[in-house]
Amino acid sequence: MSRAPRSAVLSVLALAAALAVPTAGPPAPARAAVHHTGDEAAVLGEEHARAHARLRRAAEGTRGYPQSRRTASLASLEESQRRTNARFDAARFGRFTQFFPSPDFGVHVALLPTGKVLLFSFERVEADPTKETGPTNTVGRTNAGRAWLWDPAAGTGARAFRNVPPPVVLVPDGTYSPRPAPFFCAGHSYLPNGMVGVFGGNVGGKGGSGARLSFVFDPWTEKWFRNRDMAVGRWYPSVVTGADGRQIIMSGQSERGTGTPTPVVERFPALGHRVPWRPYDIPAGVPAERLRSDAPFRNDYPHLFSLRDGMVYGLGRDADQQWLFDPVKDVRSDLPRRPADFRGYGSAVPLPAGFRGPDSVLVLGGDPRDPHTYRLSGGRWTTEEPRAFGRTQDGTLILPDGTLLTVNGALDTRDYGHGPFNPEADLKYRQIEVRDARGRWTPGPAQRLPRGYHSNALVLPDGRMMVTGDELQQIANDPDIADGMDGSIELYEPAYLHRGARPALDRVPAGDLRYNTAFQVSSSTAKDVKRAVLLAPTTVTHSVNTSQRHLDLRLTDVRGDRIGLRTPPTAADAPPGYYMLFLLDAKGVPSTAKWVKLGTR
Repeated sequence: MSRAPRSAVLSVLALAAALAVPTAGPPAPARAAVHHTGDEAAVLGEEHARAHARLRRAAEGTRGYPQSRRTASLASLEESQRRTNARFDAARFGRFTQFFPSPDFGVHVALLPTGKVLLFSFERVEADPTKETGPTNTVGRTNAGRAWLWDPAAGTGARAFRNVPPPVVLVPDGTYSPRPAPFFCAGHSYLPNGMVGVFGGNVGGKGGSGARLSFVFDPWTEKWFRNRDMAVGRWYPSVVTGADGRQIIMSGQSERGTGTPTPVVERFPALGHRVPWRPYDIPAGVPAERLRSDAPFRNDYPHLFSLRDGMVYGLGRDADQQWLFDPVKDVRSDLPRRPADFRGYGSAVPLPAGFRGPDSVLVLGGDPRDPHTYRLSGGRWTTEEPRAFGRTQDGTLILPDGTLLTVNGALDTRDYGHGPFNPEADLKYRQIEVRDARGRWTPGPAQRLPRGYHSNALVLPDGRMMVTGDELQQIANDPDIADGMDGSIELYEPAYLHRGARPALDRVPAGDLRYNTAFQVSSSTAKDVKRAVLLAPTTVTHSVNTSQRHLDLRLTDVRGDRIGLRTPPTAADAPPGYYMLFLLDAKGVPSTAKWVKLGTR
């Protein structure tokens, strides 16, 4: 991607000098920038004033952490990646390919049924990676959200991204400062019509405090729609979609600030309101509903999973807070204590279980001292095969062939092995790990950037993996901090893409598919197809991915270019909505996926 010319950087510095204030004494609080921007807005107009504020922040960042240091750091990482990965055979370990700038940090990502990827986060208030980048404790206009769409079909340049800003809102912070909704560190999952429900956000102050905000993003019109506020504020909540297509919302820091997670459980849409089913069923102004049962998690972002029994499993970060929720009877019961102690932000995956939906969950990561993985199955915990080392802030994905792949990670929230807020990272945290069919883990090639806190990854319909997130590392290694492309994306090709020609998937049914029903797809390579699988799209943040799901489909017959398949038995096996359908050959090489929709109204 082309970068801003040198003249643009010079103009940023010149403008910053013209707008500069004396640098003696302690820095002004973030709130002062809001007042300054407000004064400018009266003269220049609001958008122009915001542009000036962004330029000032960019210039400040180049002084506190110079551009030369960012550029040299990125070059060093590229070279160490090249040396490290030269010893890994792509047919066994896969390979990292493209690395390119993005206009968003990617704190939140969601693969949409259009094939595009939604990325959203916050407007940064700091460009020095030895300081906190986001407006966690900021009150006022600069505590704002942002969102972009990346279209992989359009490539990797700036034109492949489209700005889809969140609605402008007023939040109850006492400043009366309209701004794009500060919905960063919210929770999210999918509705049956492919829309993404997003709940919560940060009002600011008090170490970060919960917002009552409720939105959906519509992938078909590529717009945001606001719903009625939730009953309580939530910052760092978790959301999961149940078998009925409704979303269950739990936990999150309340309006009172950090350290006050709410026990209130809510459901969206509320009973009495239709579940959005068709692309044109846009929920706007729809309420959530408070449930009778509660979820008193002591810590935020619990892992939530809707398994094949129709129950919601709430796996807290504290070992003694493992619960089972019945969304129909609206009751909560205890699950056994997890063997491991407290876990920070680490991943958890509902394990593939063949033709049925998942009935077990693998919990991994979250403790740099513990490389073991822990499986909950049949109401009891077992200690499973360890990874090569412990890490937090990791992401683990189910690939189309059913293997698991871990990417990203750190020693602690902002510690990559050399102390907090130090962008230098131990090489091991950049290496992927792959779990084979026997449950054994093997380290693989290294990604370009270390990515820990706020890092994310998802599987694309073409079988590649997209890796993004971690604003600290992205600004520390930004080759042009002044060009507005704050983030970055790296693409990884799993080993199956280096094992020969891919099967073809030419056509799938266009309408809704009923459960436990036969259907046909067409493939010009039908004779080579040995498996057909459904892979749910990913929407993830903070190592919490409640949407993952992998199911095999029964192959009933093959006649010419027609392959007969059967859908999963029930909505508990696979909640209604959009799935990627992959065909695989005997080597586990997948086709490019096509989207199918499960469930009928």
